[in-house]
Amino acid sequence: MAKPAQKKTSQKQRSSKEELEARRKRRNEMIGLCCIGIGFVLLFALFSYDRRDPSWGTASARVGVTNWIGPLGANTAYLLYQSLGYIALIVPVAFFIAAYWLIRYASIQFSWFKLSGLMIVLLALAGLLAVVDSSKQASFHWGGVLGHWLVYSDSFGLASFLHAIGATIILLLLLIGGLMMATPLSLVGLVMHLSEKEREAGVVAAINERLHVWWQNRQLQRKELAEQREREREEREAAARAKDEIKIKQPETSTQSADKAVKTEIISIPGVKKSGLSSVPANELAVTAQSPLKGQAAIPVLSTDAVEENNEDEDWGNDAPSLTQGQRSVMEMVSTVSVKRPEFVEETPAPKPLALVNNTLRTAVEYKLPSTDVLVPAAPRSEIADDELKERAIQLAEKCREFNVSGQVKQISPGPVVTTFEFKPDPGVKYSRITGLVDDLCLGMKAESIRIDRIPGKSTVGIEVPNLRRETIRLREVLESSKFVESPSKLSLALGKTIDGSNYVADLARMPHLLIAGATGAGKSVALNSILVSLLYKATPDEVKMILVDPKRLELGLYADIPHLLTPIVTDAKRASYSLRWAVGEMENRYKHLAAFGVRNIDQYNHEVCATVDHNIAADSPDLPKPLPYIVVVIDELADLMMVAARDVEESITRLAQMARAVGIHLVLATQRPSVDVITGLIKANFPSRISFRVSSKVDSRTIIDSNGAEGLLGQGDMLFLPPGTSRLVRVHGAYVDEKEVKRICDHARTQGKPSYDNKIVMSEKEAEGEEMNGDLKRDEKYEEAVRIVIEMGRASTSVLQRRLRIGYGRAASIIDMMYREGIVGPEDGSKPRQVLVKADFLERLEQIQQEGEPW
Repeated sequence: MAKPAQKKTSQKQRSSKEELEARRKRRNEMIGLCCIGIGFVLLFALFSYDRRDPSWGTASARVGVTNWIGPLGANTAYLLYQSLGYIALIVPVAFFIAAYWLIRYASIQFSWFKLSGLMIVLLALAGLLAVVDSSKQASFHWGGVLGHWLVYSDSFGLASFLHAIGATIILLLLLIGGLMMATPLSLVGLVMHLSEKEREAGVVAAINERLHVWWQNRQLQRKELAEQREREREEREAAARAKDEIKIKQPETSTQSADKAVKTEIISIPGVKKSGLSSVPANELAVTAQSPLKGQAAIPVLSTDAVEENNEDEDWGNDAPSLTQGQRSVMEMVSTVSVKRPEFVEETPAPKPLALVNNTLRTAVEYKLPSTDVLVPAAPRSEIADDELKERAIQLAEKCREFNVSGQVKQISPGPVVTTFEFKPDPGVKYSRITGLVDDLCLGMKAESIRIDRIPGKSTVGIEVPNLRRETIRLREVLESSKFVESPSKLSLALGKTIDGSNYVADLARMPHLLIAGATGAGKSVALNSILVSLLYKATPDEVKMILVDPKRLELGLYADIPHLLTPIVTDAKRASYSLRWAVGEMENRYKHLAAFGVRNIDQYNHEVCATVDHNIAADSPDLPKPLPYIVVVIDELADLMMVAARDVEESITRLAQMARAVGIHLVLATQRPSVDVITGLIKANFPSRISFRVSSKVDSRTIIDSNGAEGLLGQGDMLFLPPGTSRLVRVHGAYVDEKEVKRICDHARTQGKPSYDNKIVMSEKEAEGEEMNGDLKRDEKYEEAVRIVIEMGRASTSVLQRRLRIGYGRAASIIDMMYREGIVGPEDGSKPRQVLVKADFLERLEQIQQEGEPW
């Protein structure tokens, strides 16, 4: 009976142990899951730690925390980072390892010896990070407070006794010792294990084989280096012997004959002889003198001739031994460069249309166009020396080679503002790689900005580099050119000069409308003056009429009261919208006239009128048709109009841009705010011709001309012009005309005649109807005195006129309304006095009109 009882007891004990073991496993698994959770919480808290979060040791104005674990995570991360530094990242890893052991092996054997080893490892790592950290006085240390205290403590810090190197050695020894205490690591066992592995894998033999291969490669490299040095020595000797010569012929200063012989100066450039090839001499550049035209100075033009040897000339080959291989290839490339100077070719004058000839004859007696003598002449042009151009070409080619863009500079075209280097890339070089070097080339060439663009009709790329000395292009020089003088169009515009120095004249009638935009101070106002002065030099008041809109009241004031104006300069944005609406109505009326004659445009209409009516005799008859003048509407600041009446302005501009070309109405819009709310898509679609001055960003450039490039212009009149019917941009340097010159031209125009204003242009439909109804009413006898009072006081109100003239309210209000209709005062502004729109000299002009006996 005893054995069954013992057996049952042992079974109970075994089952109870199994239950305890199972409970212990479940308990350890639960503890392992908790360790995983704590590990993730600490990991997220440490990774999302922000020093600006408020914590126990940090005072911050921030209300909330950005830590992923919240305030608890912010405080915990602060304590761990401050105490351990970056070693704090090991803490969540330790929790993950403990969880793995608890779940995998269901137990962790605790040992004070291993725990001490782990603490020594943490202490050594913190100290090593403190040694590496150079910011000893910072608020955060890589090794935390613990590592900083261990290394830099004043009392017993390792660095204070052993410095950084000694402290590092001690800490490395502590790290190895701690690892040996915490892990089964043994240095002797590690060495024995590696020895066995080396013997098994034949590591020694592999090392010997690698050393042998390295020695052989080293010998090959030495042999190749010696051969390369020998080739370079031979190339230097060949370059010193070769003499590629360039003849540069300078014309003599002579007024007797343009065909006189010129002196010759020879400059030689070394050629390059490659191994296995015979030396081929470079082409020679010779500057010949073109025959001057009508007093113009002969300008040298480079051409290609044969090479002639001259050992007594200046030799560039003396410096050849000091040149590198890349520099020699650049010198060889530049030796074949041709410098192209602008040529002046006499052109045959184009015949003028019959209608324009007849109209000019009719107005020749009445109006005399101004002379260019009132303009400032252009300064003598200073040519850029060929040596300087070649030096810049060498510098440009070397800079391209630095960025692995190989090619040749084929031609140099100097201009008044920029010099164009025609660069032909080698096969395989993408165009995008060249355009990507803009900023690097600006840095290497010490240039403000460089523009790179394809040259149409050639396989070269034009690199436009600003000149060191910029020339000022005067408007007189362009107005006196044959392109402008012989242009048959009355709407010819002298814009300036192209990059190669040739005069550029555009025709507004072909555009047929022009949009000008650019940043403040880029040259937009000067360009407007050049356009208006061009019209004054080309057309009489009977041929071209203008409507000038100047909301800023500053830019176009010089053109006041010239006979070309249809209305006084419009300064009110609301009145400007009325003038555009009037232009739409005028366009529709002109289409009726064209339909009555069965013609398609204004030139055909004027031709028919001049051919069928003898207007030299009966031009004053009101029953006979008269030629229609062109109408140019110039708006200086489109943004102000779009702010006041965007819908009406955009609608009127769109209708005029779409239909007004045939009837001779043309728009010139200018703005200094090239944004999409000003230059809308509807406006831009109807303005194929646009001018962009320098802008601040690529976005503004694309808004104006649908491409980049305007952000890299030089300013001061430098523009990109988009001609009609093409997408190729033309870079033009605008002509300069100052205010004194404009004033002299306008004074000349005023002496030729007085403007005939139509006040209905700037009136609304309701005001125009009232004007027609009051047209037959008799003018008040005190009206002139009231105008003088208003101009002297600078403000207009009914109460002032009542007191000064001693009249009733109704009569004073009627006088004020009459002044408003005649453009003397502005519209009502609540209870404030009305603004006076005319200048102080209006009274003098009024007295002059009265003395001449003309009605007001």
